[in-house]
Amino acid sequence: MWTPSFFRCREFYVGWRYGRIDQAATTGERGEQAAARMLRQQGLVIIAQNESDGIGEIDLIAVDRRKRTVVFIEVKTHSSVKPGHPAERVDRNKQWRVTRAAMRYLRRKNLLGVAARFDVVAVWWPSGQSTPTRIEHYESAFEALGTHQFYS
Repeated sequence: MWTPSFFRCREFYVGWRYGRIDQAATTGERGEQAAARMLRQQGLVIIAQNESDGIGEIDLIAVDRRKRTVVFIEVKTHSSVKPGHPAERVDRNKQWRVTRAAMRYLRRKNLLGVAARFDVVAVWWPSGQSTPTRIEHYESAFEALGTHQFYS
């Protein structure tokens, strides 16, 4: 019934439809690619990756068309068996830098009146494996920090 060729065809389709994962990339890059693939499957439209300015970097920027919201996504990939959750590494300082970079992005694209939120995607990708073992998406994981608050 389910033959190996079926799974190869399915993986080819998923890669074509939602994005491929480059096995030669670093663990963090593969985690971002896996997160982008999962978010596309959930219906988000990825509009930018690794958007950077002098202050901070945003791993993924997406649009949630159902909620008419710009989504700024921080991806944390855990490659070892150390205890702890990858999302715990999005500390207050990282949230502040992502908030500043998001505000600068919205200002640059003339989108200051658009609703925005900050999500975190946690990826567990053990060393030596070709696929992640677990991916978790946290919507509205944190609020904007600093003096540059969002008003929408």
